[in-house]
Amino acid sequence: MLKIHQFPHPPLENYGVLLHDELTGETAAIDVGHGPSYMDAIKATGWTPTQIWLTHHHHDHVTGLDEVVTATGATVLGPSGIAGVDRIMSGGNSFEFAGRQVDILHTPGHTMDMLNFHIASEGIVFTGDTLFVMGCGRLFEGTPADMWSSLQKLMALPENTAVYCSHEYTLANTQFAVSVDPDNIALRNRAIEVEQLRELGDPTVPTSIGAELATNPFFRCNDPAIRVGLGLTDASGGAVFAELRRLKDNF
Repeated sequence: MLKIHQFPHPPLENYGVLLHDELTGETAAIDVGHGPSYMDAIKATGWTPTQIWLTHHHHDHVTGLDEVVTATGATVLGPSGIAGVDRIMSGGNSFEFAGRQVDILHTPGHTMDMLNFHIASEGIVFTGDTLFVMGCGRLFEGTPADMWSSLQKLMALPENTAVYCSHEYTLANTQFAVSVDPDNIALRNRAIEVEQLRELGDPTVPTSIGAELATNPFFRCNDPAIRVGLGLTDASGGAVFAELRRLKDNF
């Protein structure tokens, strides 16, 4: 199996990731928001990136790109419009990493260029700022309909798929989730677990598709209890999502 090294880096609550295959020596860096932190991680692991995968153009995901590329010579794969991308990727594309196929999911909403990287053979997806633990990204560029469509692509992945997202927003996300889904026992139990992890300073990432289906309100737009609570019993899933996103933005 591939080895994964996840580490926090500035700005606050960001995660970086190195993905490594011992057999081939290949390493991928997923986003590079802070060059010094990535260089420290490279030194600590001894893994030199051969590829860099960019999920989107926001500064906290690309600021360290020049530093890491200069140090490693890694090939950069990502959406169009980002300076330094060697191979432009879009939804439906795939490429090879360490003998595995990596599939690109286009998940607009947070930004219109957002890409997620799915390795089906390993049961891993890197969601950038599309899907968080019990949350989803704010809609800076896309519409609620865009994000709802994007989330449904992730909801369709196998439930045992490990989800690596880019931020530790889980405490705030949990509080909101409980406010709109208060009778969900799985959510209440998970909220206790999250509080314990964060008190210890431990990460809540990765999560899994199955865990999100059970506890993430943005995955649960068709749940009758959530719909009743919102007064949207007969609304479309997209309309429920839009109301949840509006409420979270003002929570």
